[in-house]
Amino acid sequence: MKALLKKIYCVEWMVPKHHRIGPLPSSKEAYGNVMRIALPSIAEMLLMSLIGSADTIMVGQLGKNALAAVALPTQPRMMMLSIFFALNVGVTAIVARRKGEGKPQEANKTLRNALMLVMTLSLFIMGVALTFAEPLMRFAGGNTNTHDDTEVLKGAVTYFSIMAWSLPVSAVSMCINSALRGVGNTKVTLKVNVVSNIVNVVLNYLLIPRLGVAGAAIASVIGIATGASLSLTAVLSRKQGSYLHISYKDSWRIDPKTMRTIIRVGGNAMIEQLSLRFGFFIYSRVMYSMGVALYAAHNIAMQFLSITFSLADGIAIAGTSLVGQKLGEKRYDLSMMYGHVCYRIAISVSLALASFIVALRTPISSLFINSNTPNAGFVVTAAAQTMIVVAIMQPFQMGSVVYSGSLRGAGDNLYVAKVMALCVSILRPLLAILAVRVLKLSLPMTWLLSLSEMALRAILFARRFSSGKWRESRV
Repeated sequence: MKALLKKIYCVEWMVPKHHRIGPLPSSKEAYGNVMRIALPSIAEMLLMSLIGSADTIMVGQLGKNALAAVALPTQPRMMMLSIFFALNVGVTAIVARRKGEGKPQEANKTLRNALMLVMTLSLFIMGVALTFAEPLMRFAGGNTNTHDDTEVLKGAVTYFSIMAWSLPVSAVSMCINSALRGVGNTKVTLKVNVVSNIVNVVLNYLLIPRLGVAGAAIASVIGIATGASLSLTAVLSRKQGSYLHISYKDSWRIDPKTMRTIIRVGGNAMIEQLSLRFGFFIYSRVMYSMGVALYAAHNIAMQFLSITFSLADGIAIAGTSLVGQKLGEKRYDLSMMYGHVCYRIAISVSLALASFIVALRTPISSLFINSNTPNAGFVVTAAAQTMIVVAIMQPFQMGSVVYSGSLRGAGDNLYVAKVMALCVSILRPLLAILAVRVLKLSLPMTWLLSLSEMALRAILFARRFSSGKWRESRV
């Protein structure tokens, strides 16, 4: 058994000899380097997901209609944010590569140009969101067929409209945080999100009982603004050892070469993000057609899937940063090693998570809805059954997220985009339509069918990373 574990976790087995350029660090050193970046990132991502779940739990006390109203705007909002997610993938990869190359001026120039780009785009998108709030909610599946549907649509429009005002500050904060992650400074981003989310929770407690769905949105906007101010402070201050710094005295002229690099690297990621969001948008619309009660149960399962995703994403951030930095140092073998180390950590976490979810699925599900509201028992039962599928998904989710993060760090965004387009934009919606509208399957069985799409993603990303074909990606 000891020999098997050594073969799985020892770094000597992670890099084939024909890929090696120099000596590898010890396993202890390699895992330590990953965890120094991953632990703050995991804490940050986990906290963000837990706060999102706390929002849902508090809103859920108002009943299934309020729960569905907060869930309905998720995919339209995420589709708008996907542009910034994509650009920030480029920012992280470029800044990490420039740090590895020892070019701090170029890293800071990248951040300045990225900030100008996201501010311009965010103001335009905010205007679109405010102008077309109700049509977007109807396109997401909202309707007035029943009294419940009418309540859900009204609440969704309110929530989406208020959240739209936060787009510019959210875009700025995400851009700065992505650059900080690129240089491995995940402690600052953790601090930013801890403070902003504490503000969010406190305001949730004060505003949701009085203002309902609108209170949840207002609390989120103020929390986001608080986080943005802290992110700005982090790069405006001149602390010793700070790699990233911006000032009004710097040149804020657009640098065409830098901007082209951001758009080129982020452009492939944008294909990925738009594919991802389009797929989830259609998937969510199909799931809403199952009815308000089952959609509420679906949202509970999605909330917990989001929490487990945050753990994978935190580990993936370490992979993105270290793979990019080592490529900048021309140590392709270390990039490969760190990607595999991140996966080993992730798969270990996934097994523990799966056991936890199966054991506590019913108590967890019951947290999200007031037991005294209509259909609460039905919602909890459906959600608890679906949580078993969430547990089965864990190893595949971890593999997909961590290896795709390592590929992004290498700048191999086009391959990631192609896989996402195939699996999430095409396969997942088709499986949902087949399950819900053709086979008329239950909620857990619908989720189980979508597991095949996640497994395919994990296999494709793992094969690509192990092949080493990403080594020549240009950033």
